[in-house]
Formats: sequence, C-alpha cells, structure tokens
Amino acid sequence: MRVVLCCGKSGCPAVEFKDSCVEIGEADHTAKLTAGEWNLLVEKIRSGELGKI
Repeated sequence: MRVVLCCGKSGCPAVEFKDSCVEIGEADHTAKLTAGEWNLLVEKIRSGELGKI
C-alpha cells in the first residue's frame, strides 16, 4: 500500500508499506522503518506523545 502526502509544494512524500519495512519520504530521501519501529511511531501518535506541529 502507498499513501502519497502532497501538500501543494514541489515533490510528494509518501508512506509505502512493503513486505519487510515501511518507507517514508520521497525520491532519494527516504527512511526505512521496521514493523516494530512503525508500530512504535503509531503508538506514540495515538497516545498523544506525538501530535500536530
């Protein structure tokens, strides 16, 4: 699954779910998270520890 995060500026970062990881970013600027790292990020967002900026 791929979710594109366009905000009206040049380039469109995306979150791409692959078999062994989750990739976040655009073109040559991506971060790869393991399933555990992704799940920790989701937990922190849901708990309110991370929020909107």
